[in-house]
Amino acid sequence: MLRKYAIGAIALALVVSGCGGKRTPTTPDASGGGASCEASDGRITIATGNSGGVYFVVGGGLAKLISDNTKLKASAAETGASVQNIQQLVGGTYDIAFSLADTAADAVNGTGAFNGKKEKIAALSRIYPNYTQVLVRADAGINSIADMKGKRISTGSPKSGTEVIAGRLLKSAGLNIDSDVQAQRLDLTKTADGMKDGSIDGLIWSGGLPTPQITDITTSMKDRVKFVDITPLLPEMKKISPVYDTGTIPAATYGVSEVKTIVVPNLLLVREDFAANNACAVTKLIFDKKADLEKVHPAVKDISRDKAAASDPVPLHPGAKQALG
Repeated sequence: MLRKYAIGAIALALVVSGCGGKRTPTTPDASGGGASCEASDGRITIATGNSGGVYFVVGGGLAKLISDNTKLKASAAETGASVQNIQQLVGGTYDIAFSLADTAADAVNGTGAFNGKKEKIAALSRIYPNYTQVLVRADAGINSIADMKGKRISTGSPKSGTEVIAGRLLKSAGLNIDSDVQAQRLDLTKTADGMKDGSIDGLIWSGGLPTPQITDITTSMKDRVKFVDITPLLPEMKKISPVYDTGTIPAATYGVSEVKTIVVPNLLLVREDFAANNACAVTKLIFDKKADLEKVHPAVKDISRDKAAASDPVPLHPGAKQALG
């Protein structure tokens, strides 16, 4: 338990210590094709997610790994996550961004939140999967997503991948996020507070395992909360995006009963013009130093080199292709 909170504290220190320096753009040569795999001098920024989530923790660890092992100096920032990350990535605020694969697919296809605008992004790697974690107060009368009608539900930060998945889950259950539930667009810290003080009835969260704030809720509330199995909605969810799949949250993760759920891969994204040598260097570093990154958060153990290039429909950056051989 103490270790899980320590992980979050370490990541916060990494993010705070990395902020403040002005970003030095990297050379916009993304051709790859046997180019150098040595990083250039410069600064890069990484868009992560809510401070209580795994993106934030792993992003801070990745920034330190890059800074300690390459010529690049990297910093990580707390954000609202996937949709915001991609918008600000293409806008030049960030150089690398964490995103759910379904949101990234929307971005390259110009669908969903991207509304006809096809974004010019590429993947460095497919990374660990996110688990859709639906947690409700035991006294709220919620045993399925359909039971959320009229309830106060945290659907995640605005412009987050969680918000995208929450809307799709509710739609798959025949509900409208804007009219059928009392949607609370809260970050994870405020969500945890709301669960504990009774101001919300449940939450939908997409994140790695374990997510520190979910641990906080389950530890402090014990049998006053329960997870909901959402896998009956998988067929409808797959009609929206083929990236959705089944997964299981093990009992040991949060000290409650095992629960089946829907999972979606995460991608590490850059702009198409991100320098090929830096793309190669960062991608190679993730796998060469994976054991070091695993010390930051156990979700990193699920990053697989065999699946790293499986980023469709998001193209793999040429520099990443070089690194992955």
